[in-house]
Amino acid sequence: MKAQIVEHLGESDLLLPSLVAEGLAANDRIKVRMSALQAAAEHERNPGQPVGDLGPECHAAGLDASAIMSLIRGAHVSVDGRLAAPALAELIEGMDADARTMIRAVTAGAPSEGEAAQAPLGAIRDAASLSGDAEIEPANVSRLARVSEEGGDSLHRLVMDLHKALNRLASGCAEKNIAGAQAYGVAPDDRLAIEAFMRGIEETRRLKFDHPGLGTTATRSRSRLIIQNDIGTTDAHVIVVAVIDNAVTLTHTDVHLARAKFFVTLLGKFPVQWSGLDRRHADEISEDFCLVTGRYEAENRERRDAFLTAIGAALVFLIDWNKARKALRVHLSKGDAVRILEWAAKHRVGHRGFLELGGPELVAEAVRHAASHRIGFGERLEAILGRDNTVDFFKAVLRISTEASLQGQSVRLARDHIEADLVTRFERVDSALLGVVLRQAGLAHDVATAIAHYISDLQSGQPIDAAALARRARQIEEKADRILIEARREVARFHGGDTIAQLVNRIEEVIDELEQAAFIASLLPATIDPVALKVLAKLGAAAVAAAEAAASGADAASEAPEGRRGDFEDALAAVSRLIDMEHLADDCEREITALSFRDGADLRASLPVLELARAIERATDRLAGFGHLLSQQVLEDLST
Repeated sequence: MKAQIVEHLGESDLLLPSLVAEGLAANDRIKVRMSALQAAAEHERNPGQPVGDLGPECHAAGLDASAIMSLIRGAHVSVDGRLAAPALAELIEGMDADARTMIRAVTAGAPSEGEAAQAPLGAIRDAASLSGDAEIEPANVSRLARVSEEGGDSLHRLVMDLHKALNRLASGCAEKNIAGAQAYGVAPDDRLAIEAFMRGIEETRRLKFDHPGLGTTATRSRSRLIIQNDIGTTDAHVIVVAVIDNAVTLTHTDVHLARAKFFVTLLGKFPVQWSGLDRRHADEISEDFCLVTGRYEAENRERRDAFLTAIGAALVFLIDWNKARKALRVHLSKGDAVRILEWAAKHRVGHRGFLELGGPELVAEAVRHAASHRIGFGERLEAILGRDNTVDFFKAVLRISTEASLQGQSVRLARDHIEADLVTRFERVDSALLGVVLRQAGLAHDVATAIAHYISDLQSGQPIDAAALARRARQIEEKADRILIEARREVARFHGGDTIAQLVNRIEEVIDELEQAAFIASLLPATIDPVALKVLAKLGAAAVAAAEAAASGADAASEAPEGRRGDFEDALAAVSRLIDMEHLADDCEREITALSFRDGADLRASLPVLELARAIERATDRLAGFGHLLSQQVLEDLST
């Protein structure tokens, strides 16, 4: 009644803080209800699989956990093929009510956004997704849960958009600032918990440098203090902490499952009960989003506040975490990259300083200056330094980068320190089997690039040194022969399979063909048909791209035995590029052949051009064969 009177008097703004609090609470409930609906559909399809416990999520959102779990366990298919479950109609009606509560809150503070959300919700109702029936079409479960690029075409997307709007409104209607947190509607006893959380934020905030994020809001929703942090700039990356007396429930939403796991490890010294990670492979849950919930029952207020401080201090290490992991992955395995980031967080070093100074480019520059003669195209530091030395080196890189950034030192000075550290560690070690293949692919790339540049110089009329091209190609071919001997010895030493041995031989054949092509290129006449020269340039570019794809595929395949899907996909994508380049080279070689035998063609002048095209095309054929072998190797790893 009081709310109706306030609205009648035209003072709706007075209701905004409470409406936002209600909207955020509705957001918590609807996410749990969507998870329950997804879990019910999964249980109906796979009744023999264990049912994940949604108890902590229900408790955090104020829902009846027993009713939710009864709904999931009772899911079944009705006679007409629809999904049925106990109290399913109430669950769907609750989702509709939660969505309307969120829209009402957004409309109060941002009328245009709230009104814009009405149409998508109506469309969802019209599609029978929120009809409140006791049964639901299986397709509508996906329609409610999926996240697509177009806003508002699913309930999940609509809720995400409304949640973002509520976060903005929560910041705008803050009543007070408590240790840096924007708070409204909080009780006097809430201050200590908020201050504890913000104490952790401030302990590590400087390690984010200029990156946006770590904005915190706090409010009270009935018996719970709610603390929310936006972490960074990613839409679905937030943390919500609920505090009731000495019990803390935190909900972490993330687009990267690996980062969510990483966050769990950062709080490992507290006996937190975690849930959510086991549901990451459910078909209905979008791959773009995962949710992890943890609950900690502290024995006293001091331990509760220590946990809240630990949560706040950990958040900075989530910002750009995946970007840092990818940067480290250039030279390390995924597992080692994560362990380095865990070390950096534990020692309050972080990774943002490393990214601020250039990330992978910083290391690449250091390698070029300190050891360019010892590492070739496509080689990883781990293959040269060894795993332990490489891990220690990157720990030093992160430490040096952070110290330099905090002290305002130049990138050059930081790189000099990194180079000095690298020089002290550098020692040659035996390459892994596929690492040797990668080196060979790098040599093939060098020859292909030299030929492509030579053709380009011919096109532009630049001075050329034909003898230097042939000599350089011969030197690379001789180096490849030496590596081949080493590779065969390593295959025998490590009992490598037949596919590995064939990969080594096939890439050697590629280098032989390219060396022959370089020799023929050195014999080209001074004047060449411009049309033929243009086709040759296209053919040379195809050879370079194929060599790059071979190196990329070998690199990805070297990680594939660890069973990570991304590496399998990268290797197979490289194989696909190899085949595409082989087809392109075939077309170019046939075009050169047609030009050579057309009426009026000078066969004597055309012969070296034709032979060059055939030699390059044979090299791409060998690379395509290399690709088929590589895919065989990857599929063998996938099946084991």
